[in-house]
Amino acid sequence: MAKKKETSIYDIIKGLNQAAANAYDGALTEDGEAIKVGLQREEGDPILDHRVMDGFKVKIYGNMMCLTYQSEVQLKEVYANGFEGEVDQRLTDIVSWLKKEYRKVTGNSITLTEEGEVDVMVQSTSRIRSWIQAKKHYKIGGLDKEMHIEAESKDRVEKNWQSFLELGGWKGKRPKNDSRPKE
Repeated sequence: MAKKKETSIYDIIKGLNQAAANAYDGALTEDGEAIKVGLQREEGDPILDHRVMDGFKVKIYGNMMCLTYQSEVQLKEVYANGFEGEVDQRLTDIVSWLKKEYRKVTGNSITLTEEGEVDVMVQSTSRIRSWIQAKKHYKIGGLDKEMHIEAESKDRVEKNWQSFLELGGWKGKRPKNDSRPKE
């Protein structure tokens, strides 16, 4: 039985970022169909219907991924019952798509575990139109909380700078041709 090759931190992060990058507006599958990530811009007819500007991005820090989502909304949608649950479901759909796309890109699967609740902020541009910014944090499976650097860094000061610092830097001996008045 062959051992499974362990994926590095770099490979996991690169795979997640590539999966997120594959969701650009207008992206197509191998069959020529539009990719369905779970965003509002994918609903309706692209020529006849009003286009909703929305999108997402991922930020990775330590063993956590922050998924942010932004979209245009009308105030009547904001005041409707279940608005926050609807946004949370949209983020869940995006994470589900990210897992599938990560598997296509890398050939490995990834675990993204929810950490906390969705944070939704609504800001107004007019009496009718607003936009939302939502974020949710996920723990990435396979990454340790305390990721360490394998090799220690080396002192890379150039030889000229090293000799300058050994002479006292800016406050060392003054050269013979320095004619400035002494302090």
